[in-house]
Amino acid sequence: MQVPSDFRRVIIAASVGNIIEWYDFYIFGSLAAVLSVKFFEQSHPVAALLSTIALFTAGFLIRPLGAFLFGWMGDRVGRKYTFLITLSGMGLGTGAIGLIPTYQSIGLTAAFVLFGLRMIQGLCLGGEYGGAITYVAEHVPDDRRGYYTGWLQTSPTLGIVVSLAVIILTRTYAGNQAFDEWAWRVPFLLSFLLVAIAIYIRLQLQETPIFQEIRSRGQMTRNPWKEAFLSSNIKYIGIAIVVLIGQGVVWYSGQFWALYFLQQVSKVDPLTSAYIVGAALLIATPSLILFGWLSDLIGRKPVILGGMLLAAITYYPLYLWLGTVTQPGNVNYPVATFIIFILVCYVGMVYGPVGAFLAEFFPARIRYTSVSVPYHIGNGWGGGLVPFITSAAFAATGSIGYALIYPIVVPAVCFVLAVFLMPETRKISIWEPIEPRAAL
Repeated sequence: MQVPSDFRRVIIAASVGNIIEWYDFYIFGSLAAVLSVKFFEQSHPVAALLSTIALFTAGFLIRPLGAFLFGWMGDRVGRKYTFLITLSGMGLGTGAIGLIPTYQSIGLTAAFVLFGLRMIQGLCLGGEYGGAITYVAEHVPDDRRGYYTGWLQTSPTLGIVVSLAVIILTRTYAGNQAFDEWAWRVPFLLSFLLVAIAIYIRLQLQETPIFQEIRSRGQMTRNPWKEAFLSSNIKYIGIAIVVLIGQGVVWYSGQFWALYFLQQVSKVDPLTSAYIVGAALLIATPSLILFGWLSDLIGRKPVILGGMLLAAITYYPLYLWLGTVTQPGNVNYPVATFIIFILVCYVGMVYGPVGAFLAEFFPARIRYTSVSVPYHIGNGWGGGLVPFITSAAFAATGSIGYALIYPIVVPAVCFVLAVFLMPETRKISIWEPIEPRAAL
């Protein structure tokens, strides 16, 4: 099989769709403080905020189920059509949040409707990433897979940036009072337009050449679940979960808890915190491509594990430093941005190469399922719990140290386990007509 000549167009199209999908997912988290006021009873504001963060977290916890369902579809029906379905569901679920009445209008029903839509978001995202990373990986050359999949890996970070930019523009244009009253709906409603654009872009794409080859040779799996989870492949799923849990906790500790930290710990206003985090994310986003490229040269394992180790060692001093430079009325913008830039560079180390690692780690016939499920257990459960656990720990103790126990201990444990369990996959060719497992 030959690498298709238009693979760069494929990367751009897949990334644009992914950015929009992550925008949909993260607009909820970016507006958690507003949603807590709109959809929960306000006699206990902290409890209302934690309830909203819990809903945000529930969207992560359901993601492995989506990976399980859509992974089967991706390995049986195809990569392209599966992530078209997940994209459509995500866009409709997000846009509908902008239409539902608030707690003041319909009481507790508002929270239940919000919960249902959040579940749709989580299910659809569970099927999206495995499709996107498999789709891109099955188009690009073996010796540049880390670099090119690194471009796709920027899409979650850029999705957060887009969500913050839309919030900033809407809040600035409408004013704080109008935003809190009704304009908070605009970022959700915008999803209808964005998803229409993404669907149009993805409809122009073809199925991956590797999947077409498997189908033409009659080598497709009849039961992806059985082959992935009830065979010797299950031990490789377990290894991938260990790597992905460590990666996921670093990802959400470095990006999302930084935003929560500014708003809930340092009491920085939402607009200022959005500016600081958005600027840091934009500056640090190229690190995902850089470390993906580096993994092509020295291997996936040293780059990913290096990020976990650095995060575990330096989170506590970095967050203490961030607290000292973001005191109310005395925010040092350049230093605060620089600290979050460092945190996001750790994300670049663990996340930039992980798409290439996963694609190389599993055979093509069950790649969609085998990539999706560990990814969403690691990121959905391991990483998705970060905002809730850290926020709840800080609310209960008022201690940054206690809040950071989870973000520090989990990557440290995963680092130690992965040193012994994680193989190096850099030299595996997914274009060869052999199963990648034979090279491990």
